[in-house]
Amino acid sequence: MATDRRAELRGIFAEDAELYDRARPGYPEALFDDIAALADLPAGARVLEIGPGTGQATLPMARRGHRVTAVELGESMAAVARRNLAPYPNASVHTAAFEDWPLPATPFDLVFAATAFHWLDPDVRWRKAAAALRPGGSLAVIETVHVAAGDVDFFAASQACYERWDPDTPPGFRCPAPDAVLDDPAEIEATGLFAPPAFGRYLREIAYTRAQYVDVLNTYSGHRALEPRRREGLLTCIGELIDGRFRGSIRKGYLTRLMVARRR
Repeated sequence: MATDRRAELRGIFAEDAELYDRARPGYPEALFDDIAALADLPAGARVLEIGPGTGQATLPMARRGHRVTAVELGESMAAVARRNLAPYPNASVHTAAFEDWPLPATPFDLVFAATAFHWLDPDVRWRKAAAALRPGGSLAVIETVHVAAGDVDFFAASQACYERWDPDTPPGFRCPAPDAVLDDPAEIEATGLFAPPAFGRYLREIAYTRAQYVDVLNTYSGHRALEPRRREGLLTCIGELIDGRFRGSIRKGYLTRLMVARRR
C-alpha cells in the first residue's frame, strides 16, 4: 500500500470513535491467555500496545494485571479508550503516531498490536518494536481476516453490491476459506530481529441484524473512504439483501490470527 494512501486510510478510523467502540467485535479471550503463555509474561508485565483504537484489546490486558502503555494515533479514539480504561490505573493511553512516539528508557516485556500493525510504516515497525523490547521480550501481532464462514451465500450475493458501488472491488471476489489462510513467517524472519514465531488461530461466527452489520461496515476504512453517494448506495444494497433474502440477519466469519516472536 502506498505511503500516502496508508496514512489517509488509517486516519479515517477516528471519524466516529463511538461507532467503532460499539460495533467492532473485539477479540477472543483465549487469545490473550495464549499471548501470556507464548511470551512467558511475568505478573504485572510491562506491555506496550500499538494502535489500541478504543481499547478492545487493551481491556483484556489491563484486566489481567499487566501495566499497559497504549499509543493511539486518533485523539477521539484515544479519548474513548481512556474512558473505557478508567477503572484500570495500570493502563495509560498516549496520543501519537507510533513511528514518532519517543520510546521510554525502560523497555517492555511485550509489544503488541491488534489489527493495527499493517497500518504502520514498514520501514519502521519491526525495528522500533524490537527497540522497545527488553532482550528476550516478545512481539505479538494480531490480525483479523474475513473468511468464508457463516452465511457464505450472503457474502457471495453481496459481491454484486460491491461491484456496482465500489469501483475498487475486484470482479468475482470471494473471501478465502479459513484453511486457505496460511501462517507466513517470511516477513518477520527477514528482519533478523526476532526468533522464529509461534502462531495461533481463532475462528468465530458473529450474528448481525441489518442495522448491526451496516454499523460494522461503517467502521471499515475502505467503506468510509467511498464518496457519500457510493457509500450510501452500497450500504442500502447490502441492507436490502439482508432484509430480503436473509430474513433480517446474517452470520459473519472472522479468523483472528496471532503471531508471537521473541526479540533476539
